[in-house]
Amino acid sequence: MIGAQPAQRPPAMVEIELKLQVPAASRREVDAYVGATGARRQHLQAAYFDTPDRRLATAGLALRIRKEGRRRVQTLKGPGPDAMQRFEHEVELPFAAGPLPDISRHAGTPAGERLAALLAAGPTGAPAQLLAEQFRTDIWRRARTLRTRGGTVELAYDSGEIVAGDRLWPVHELEVELLSGHASAVAEVAQRLMLRHGLWLDVTTKAERGDRLALHLHQGPAPRARAVKLDAQMDADAALRAVVGNCLRQILPNASEIASGAFGDEHVHQLRVGMRRLRTALRFFDGWATPVPASWNERLAALFQGLGLVRDRDALAASLLPSLQAAGAPMFELPPAPEGPTPTELLRAAKANALWLELLAWQAEAELPAAPAAAPAGADLTAGFDERLARWHRRVVSAGKRWAKLDDPSRHALRRRAKRLRYAAEFAASLHDSEAVARYLARLAPVQDSLGRYNDLCVGLATYRAAVGDDARAWFAIGWLTARREVLLAESAAVLKDFARSKPFWNKR
Repeated sequence: MIGAQPAQRPPAMVEIELKLQVPAASRREVDAYVGATGARRQHLQAAYFDTPDRRLATAGLALRIRKEGRRRVQTLKGPGPDAMQRFEHEVELPFAAGPLPDISRHAGTPAGERLAALLAAGPTGAPAQLLAEQFRTDIWRRARTLRTRGGTVELAYDSGEIVAGDRLWPVHELEVELLSGHASAVAEVAQRLMLRHGLWLDVTTKAERGDRLALHLHQGPAPRARAVKLDAQMDADAALRAVVGNCLRQILPNASEIASGAFGDEHVHQLRVGMRRLRTALRFFDGWATPVPASWNERLAALFQGLGLVRDRDALAASLLPSLQAAGAPMFELPPAPEGPTPTELLRAAKANALWLELLAWQAEAELPAAPAAAPAGADLTAGFDERLARWHRRVVSAGKRWAKLDDPSRHALRRRAKRLRYAAEFAASLHDSEAVARYLARLAPVQDSLGRYNDLCVGLATYRAAVGDDARAWFAIGWLTARREVLLAESAAVLKDFARSKPFWNKR
C-alpha cells in the first residue's frame, strides 16, 4: 500500500536503511517502479565539509549543508552499531544562514559532541574556521512510501553525481529506509527488490565516496577484523549476535568494494578472513545458542571457495614465485587460471546479497536493549566459552602430535582447526585477562604461519603438476617444491610441539 506523504521524522534519530546499487540495465525499470502513484521528485544539492586533515572522515562523521527544494538543511551523520543503522541529526537553516556549517546546531547529540571534540583537538581558532568544503553532490531523488507487514519504508532512487574539483563519480542507487515498524522490514523489502532488479548491497556512503574522490582514490582501504566486546552477563544468543555483527563489519565493506569493481587483492583476502571468522562463530555457538539456519554456513562455504580460486593464485604469486625465481627456475608464470566468475561477479550475484540481507534481518529481529540482558539462571557465558575453547585446543594439540603421520588432507584440516581456534580465542578475549590472551595467541601464531606456508606449497605443487603436460619447464618448480616440502614438514612439527606446551588463558577462576 502506497501513501502520498512521507512520515515525519524527528531532527535527531537513528537512521535505519540499506543502500542498493542499480546496474545500468535496471535503472529505467527501478525508476519506473519507485515513480509509481504517490511518488515525489526532488532536487538535492549538498556541500560536504571537513578539516584539511580529514578528521571527520577518519572518525566516520559526515557534515553537510543540503538544498532540498526551497529548504536548506544542515545534517550531521555518524556511525551506528551495525550496517543498517547510522546516527543522523538535521536542522533546518534560516534563510540568512551563511555558507559554512555551525557545529553548535548539533550540540547535545552524541555525534555533535564527538564533532566538537575533534575540532577542539586541532589548531587554535573558531571551529568553523577549521572546516572547508571538500566535495559536492548533485542528486535527483524519486521517492515513495511503501507499507509492508513489518513496517513502513521509504524507497528513494538517487540519480546524479558526486563532484570534487574536476572529478566525478556517478550515482545510481536505491535507498530503503525505515519510517516506522520493525527494522527487519528494510531487509525484507531490499531483498525483494534486489532479486527482482539485479541490485546489490553497498554499505559505502556518499560521504565516503566523496572523500575518496577528493583524495584522488579509486578504492577505500580493506577493513580488518576489530576486537569483539562481550559482557559476561550476556546469554549465548546475545553473544552470538554481537560476534556476527562484528564479523559483518569486516565482511560488508570489503564485499561492497569488490562488488563496485574497484578493489585490490587485500579486499579479497580480508573478505575471506571475515567470512572464515563468521563461519567459526556459527560453528562455535552451534548447540549452545538458539539454532540459526544451517544453510548459512553452506552458502558461506560456497562463496568462500569461489573467492579462494583468486586468493590462492594471489598467495602463490606473492610467496612461491619469488622463491622459485631466486632458485633459478626457468618458469616464472603461473599456469592459466581455471575459468569461473570474477570476484565482482560473485559479490554482485543474488546468492551473496541474499545471504548478507538474511544475516542483517536476523540481527534486526533481536532489538537488543542498550545494556546486556541478564543471563538465564545457571547460564555462564565465560564458562561456556572456556569449555568450547578447551575442547578445540585439545583437538589441535592431539592432531599436532600426529603431524608426521597425517596425510595432506588431514594436515589441511588441522590448519583450519588452528585458524578457528585463533578466531574463537579472539572472540573470548574481552572475557579474560588481555595479557594472558595475548601470550596464548603469540604461541598460536607460528602454528598458523607455518601451516599456511605448507598449504601454499601444496597448492603450488598441485598447480605445477597440472601444468606439466603443457610445459615441461614446470618440472623444475615441482622438484624445488618437493624438496622445500620436507623442510616445511619439519618446521611445522617443531612449532606444533612448542604450542602443545602453551598455557591456556581460560579456566583461571
